[in-house]
Amino acid sequence: MVRNLIPLLAFTMFFSTIFSMNTSAKEEPSREEVLKQRMTYYVQFEDLLVPWYFLAAIDQYERNIQSVRRDIPKRDSVIAIRFSEEYWAGPFNPLAQDTSPTTIDYFGGMGLDGDQDGIANLDDDDDVMFTMANFLSQYGPSEKDFKSALWEYYKSEKVVNQILTNAKLYKHFNTIDLDKHSFPVVLSYNYSFKGTWGANRGWGGRRIHEGTDVFADYGTPVLSASYGVVETKGWNQFGGWRIGIRDQNNSYHYYAHLSSYSKDIQIGDIVEPGKVIGFVGSSGYGKEGTSGKFPPHLHYGIYKFNGRTEWAFDPYPSLLLWERQTKEAKRSNR
Repeated sequence: MVRNLIPLLAFTMFFSTIFSMNTSAKEEPSREEVLKQRMTYYVQFEDLLVPWYFLAAIDQYERNIQSVRRDIPKRDSVIAIRFSEEYWAGPFNPLAQDTSPTTIDYFGGMGLDGDQDGIANLDDDDDVMFTMANFLSQYGPSEKDFKSALWEYYKSEKVVNQILTNAKLYKHFNTIDLDKHSFPVVLSYNYSFKGTWGANRGWGGRRIHEGTDVFADYGTPVLSASYGVVETKGWNQFGGWRIGIRDQNNSYHYYAHLSSYSKDIQIGDIVEPGKVIGFVGSSGYGKEGTSGKFPPHLHYGIYKFNGRTEWAFDPYPSLLLWERQTKEAKRSNR
């Protein structure tokens, strides 16, 4: 009898383990589900006369800096917006982690009870979103008012501009799902590239190569690799005719050595992946109009802003990924 039970017990334990693994896997929300949850919060709290894309813009900025800053704890929740304990509970509150709306208000804290459960919890998404929406609503509903509120809160023009970029993109596309990318030159043209990050450059002083060179013929169309807003356009003695585009992930995309620009591209324009922004050339390394000092190519760089400083990082791995994704998308559309 006992011998007959042993296989049965083993069989039961095996399928219990499989079931447990499947259950835990299902508990992990998909990317689409996470985005939907975030949008639910943004729309829910725009009732305070704060457009949803302003709330989404702040939340995305906070999420971006938490991913690259070690001195800022990552908020492991649907919403990334963080308040300091001092800001939340009040600068003179003896209870740094106070959750009582009454005493928080008494000590000048900003924390509010967003879900009406009698507790103003710094770790509760409803309370956090309600507190931020309430703060913004005190300044007014216009973009100018919103900009004033952001300046009051962050005290940084560059942070304010990054958040305004996010809001502009979300409003224009009416979605927060803007992570699609494109390879920055048309794949049907002849091109080649390899990782040259950190290589020495001598013109204009000793420096390193902060990007990847995509070699192509003169006039090859250059495409925006991301969603973004055109931040800079014009001559640079190193990059020649160049364009700078900032996306919603605090990344600045730099396209240099162009021969010319697309006629419909201006500073402040909104672009999406695959949009023609210019054409390959060999401009740069001199005064305005200098060209031909090196073979034609696109210099592509990415700079990340962490809320304090901006630095370059190697775009080569991203280019390999986007090249493959662009080819796959092209095949699927045939």
